[in-house]
Amino acid sequence: QVQLVESGGGLVQPGGSLRLSCATSGIIFSMSKMGWYRQAPGKQRELVATITSGFTANYADSVKGRFTISRDNAKNTVHLQMLTLKPEDTAVYYCNAVIDLAITGRHDYWGQGTQVTVSS
Repeated sequence: QVQLVESGGGLVQPGGSLRLSCATSGIIFSMSKMGWYRQAPGKQRELVATITSGFTANYADSVKGRFTISRDNAKNTVHLQMLTLKPEDTAVYYCNAVIDLAITGRHDYWGQGTQVTVSS
């Protein structure tokens, strides 16, 4: 079975840092496009960052220069290093995996989310 499990969320003060992790199982991780999304109360879920199987990263404008997405194919894990956190970063952060292969078609998986709260 496919599992994506996020960890590393918590409560931090503005200007602080957190490192989120997403451990995966049941997928061909090295062939997956990985991403982090977030959703604040009353808001739509939004893209934060993605990283391709070729290690190409993309970021939302709101987090460029502050967040870094990375992947460890040996551990089937994706990370999101978040620096200089702002109150507007407060949200539930979700891990996402997309696998699109000719033999299987497209599959999209989500973790359950981890809460990030930035408050003084």
